[in-house]
Amino acid sequence: NKIPFTTSTIMNIASISKTFTGVCIMKAVEEGKVSLDEDINNYLPFKVINPYFPSEKITLRHLATHISGLTDRFPFYGDSTYCYEGRKPEALGAFLKNYFVQGGKYYSIDNFLNAKPGTNRDYSNIGAGLAGFIIECQTGKTLIEYAKKNIFKPLKMQNSGLTLNEIDITKHSKLYEKKGDSIVPIPLYEMTTYPDGGVRTSVDELSKFFISLLNDGKYKRTRILKTETVKEMLRFQYTETNKPENVNIKKLNQGIFWATKLGATRIGHNGTDSGVRTFMLSDLNKEFAVIVFFNTKLDEKDEGIYFDIYEELYKYAKEL
Repeated sequence: NKIPFTTSTIMNIASISKTFTGVCIMKAVEEGKVSLDEDINNYLPFKVINPYFPSEKITLRHLATHISGLTDRFPFYGDSTYCYEGRKPEALGAFLKNYFVQGGKYYSIDNFLNAKPGTNRDYSNIGAGLAGFIIECQTGKTLIEYAKKNIFKPLKMQNSGLTLNEIDITKHSKLYEKKGDSIVPIPLYEMTTYPDGGVRTSVDELSKFFISLLNDGKYKRTRILKTETVKEMLRFQYTETNKPENVNIKKLNQGIFWATKLGATRIGHNGTDSGVRTFMLSDLNKEFAVIVFFNTKLDEKDEGIYFDIYEELYKYAKEL
């Protein structure tokens, strides 16, 4: 529509959404509704059992640090969780039960890794979906309601939400994908597993959220989490004596849906989705931070352009 993209333009932010799920988890921890180290089967209305390690418990900490042994089965996971052009997503709990419980229509042994929880890092979108559902079960609110109460309203993120009907579509960017020499528009979509990538917001409003995390839970006079809660969320969970076997902590570490990036020189989260590439990263000292949205998904060979632009913005931030 030839409308310039600005810092108030709304767009889905892909996996940066997991940091919102992380804050909801930590808020539920504050309220005594969940523990990071409790067996998730004590919270769920159905049992999640890894058939390779049926007696081993899986915890929210495992889910939030991608070491649960639960995995995204592609192409099924991607094909079945995205809903385009007004098609409504399946209920989150029903989808998860069908995916993880033997006899469910989506169940497969390939939904699990042959790895004991805690021993192998495998980035898991479905694990984030399950974590969000646990918060729903334990708080009695949908994640949408819980995030609105504890994040969006306090931070006055009035143009942010987890569904299309929560935001002003006229302020939402169109999405595109580069295919060969063509730029192809992509219809707006929603997700069955919205805790892993469903948040829509603007650079302006996401900045309030990011600042609050980098500032021990506080944005100006508004506090969304206690200082000690944020410290636990952002704390590097992997150590030399307690880390997944496939991780070098000098190159990668992990908080509660929070991670080191770019060779462990930045902290925060990135996002990649259909028509979407997003960055929300700070230096390790939390002094310089950059948020940047791209509403066009490039070919894999052109991915470096995103990082080049991010680094130019980061240099600019340091010079301010």
